[in-house]
Amino acid sequence: MIRSMDLGDLDRVEQLEAELFSLPWKKEDFKRELIENEFAHYFVVEENNEVVGYCGIWNLYEQAQITTIGVAKDCQGKGYASLLMEKIEEVSVANGCETCSLEVRVSNIAAQNLYTKYGYITVNIRKGYYSDNHEDAFLMMKAIGGKL
Repeated sequence: MIRSMDLGDLDRVEQLEAELFSLPWKKEDFKRELIENEFAHYFVVEENNEVVGYCGIWNLYEQAQITTIGVAKDCQGKGYASLLMEKIEEVSVANGCETCSLEVRVSNIAAQNLYTKYGYITVNIRKGYYSDNHEDAFLMMKAIGGKL
């Protein structure tokens, strides 16, 4: 089941962030997004009433930006990331967005494969994008409701 993220989810989301990413967001980061960012939309996916995945987007007028997407390691391969990607596009199109973009580590082949499956293409490289090891990121984009 996918639903909107709420403040009660933040301990679990922070735990997943630490498990999945070398530069994890903190609980306060998500709290600020949920409370203060009028452009932000965050969702969780549950399995047996436990949060096993989450995603976030900013719908900035005609542009959607995926801020994060993650699925618990023991739940990967079950289609949850695909459900989250579909929710991102559904909400973004409903909010009038024409394109959706994201940054992904050049070393994260699994994530790139997911995004490619949904029609995203690499349009640029952001040199030294990640501060933990100065790894480059691919900027990937997709037309979702208009033209790219």
